[in-house]
Amino acid sequence: MTTTRKERAAETEAALKAAAKRVFAERGWANTKITDITAAAGRAAGSFYNHFPSKEALLQALLADLLEAGDEAAAEPEHSMDFTDRAAIRFHVASFWRFYREHMPVMVALREAAQADPALRERLQELTREDGDHLQAHLATVRHLPGAPRFVVSAFTSLLEQFAWTWLANGGDGSGPPPSDEEAIELLTTILHSGIAGRG
Repeated sequence: MTTTRKERAAETEAALKAAAKRVFAERGWANTKITDITAAAGRAAGSFYNHFPSKEALLQALLADLLEAGDEAAAEPEHSMDFTDRAAIRFHVASFWRFYREHMPVMVALREAAQADPALRERLQELTREDGDHLQAHLATVRHLPGAPRFVVSAFTSLLEQFAWTWLANGGDGSGPPPSDEEAIELLTTILHSGIAGRG
């Protein structure tokens, strides 16, 4: 069966994306060169520019893939909107933790790249606000929040992101082995549920 030019282009683009994720995981965003990506993909160095004008453009394409994966994950069965219900918080914690683990090279690369790229940082802030609006809807049934809803959501997401970065991406804090997924999810759920709903 003959492969068309369009199919070959799609295969090369997919190979470059997959290679980028592997190299980002090994070297980090800042230390990765385009030639590292093409070498890992088994492609000629010049082929990169047939698909992406820059390493930043490749990361934007990976972000688009990440958002698509997030939309698919959000299509899971309905869950409780009541954050006084521990199970509702656990659902979000577990979903985030597993998503971060599955897409860790891109999550970490985005974090690193945003520090030097104002446009990317602004885009990520926009996405964070959109997610925050969803989470704020879960707080409507909580009678006594410990702070303004947007601050509670910020604390919620910051705890998840930093804990995941520390133990999944950064190899821990040097004090010992990392928690299992179940330990991490239970710990984060308990802290967040106590902080959000523990005020009666």
